[in-house]
Amino acid sequence: MSTPLISPDQSWAIWAILLGAAAFGFLAENTRLGSKLSGAILTMGVTFVLSNVGILPAAEVPAYDVVWGYLVPLAIPLLLFRADLRRILREAGPTLLAFVIGGVGTVIGTIVAYNVVPLGADGWKLAAIFSATYIGGSMNYAAAAEAVNLPPGALLTAGVAADNLVMALYFLVLFALPGVAFLRSRFPERHHALAEGSDELEATRQQAATFPPLGTTALSLAISLALCAVGFYLADIFLELTGKDGSGILLVTALTVILATSLPRQFQKLAGAEVIGTFLMQLFFAVIGASANIMIVLEFGPKLVGFAALILTIHLIFLLFGGWLFRLDLSELVIASNANMGGPTTAAAMAVARRWQTLVMPAILCGTLGYAVATFIGTSLGHWLK
Repeated sequence: MSTPLISPDQSWAIWAILLGAAAFGFLAENTRLGSKLSGAILTMGVTFVLSNVGILPAAEVPAYDVVWGYLVPLAIPLLLFRADLRRILREAGPTLLAFVIGGVGTVIGTIVAYNVVPLGADGWKLAAIFSATYIGGSMNYAAAAEAVNLPPGALLTAGVAADNLVMALYFLVLFALPGVAFLRSRFPERHHALAEGSDELEATRQQAATFPPLGTTALSLAISLALCAVGFYLADIFLELTGKDGSGILLVTALTVILATSLPRQFQKLAGAEVIGTFLMQLFFAVIGASANIMIVLEFGPKLVGFAALILTIHLIFLLFGGWLFRLDLSELVIASNANMGGPTTAAAMAVARRWQTLVMPAILCGTLGYAVATFIGTSLGHWLK
């Protein structure tokens, strides 16, 4: 079908589908099958199908431009309000060392994969994006894509599909590692599982199930909008003075981390920021699914699966060797790797699921650090490879 059923200027219908797909992803993620795929891939799958059967338009859509140009940058500060670097360095302990080792392993893995797997002219951009997401998490996937100017489309969608497939398998490996007797015998054990029903476990679960106050949620949005306004204004000035793109998303990230580190108490009180930021990121996945062409996805998908798998294999080997060298706990290595790949949410969830309650806070702190620095590292690595 050459002309989609919904035209690009039918904004109400397009927004309804984007939000519906995002809601479907969140809800379906709680099912047995959905939990194995992730909400992001479910949301993207819905819009991908609707686009390729001729219902949704794939290109030149004002609604998609709004998500890419405004909502994704808006999500970045919202997810960084807890990025107090001083607290992270002070409290994360050995898990922070494991996190750094994992990040170095990701960089090495990306360099090797870039030179082994041919990805064409945009290979350096994909290297930047994959290294960012495997140092900090999925938030950095979107931020790095924005920073290297790789817009929504089939190539980006193929990258997300490959990332989610490899990540799903990798998380299964992470869950299984602590049960491998060969590995357990070669690492010290400092963290023990808490019994089900402990007060701290129950408090964590109750907090996750509580909707944030409306006032602090609105204030979080206002502050995030202000940070985006300042960051992109400074990027425009930099562009005028030097003729080079100042990358507004990097400036917004830097400003947010500076403020979160300088005013940690004030930013810790902004409940609701992470909820809204996560929702906006889900819309991002809806848009890249809708922007995809199935033939390009099929062309690049297998290569990107190999690219991602090679990065994660080298990351894990390097992490286990470094952890053995520095005598780190195997559970610390597993949580640090999860923080590298999925960010604070999945790392904390794994710590809770394993009942390693002493690792819940280090998981959150290391994951937040990844959010703060991964886009800079990935973007710099991509330009260096270029």
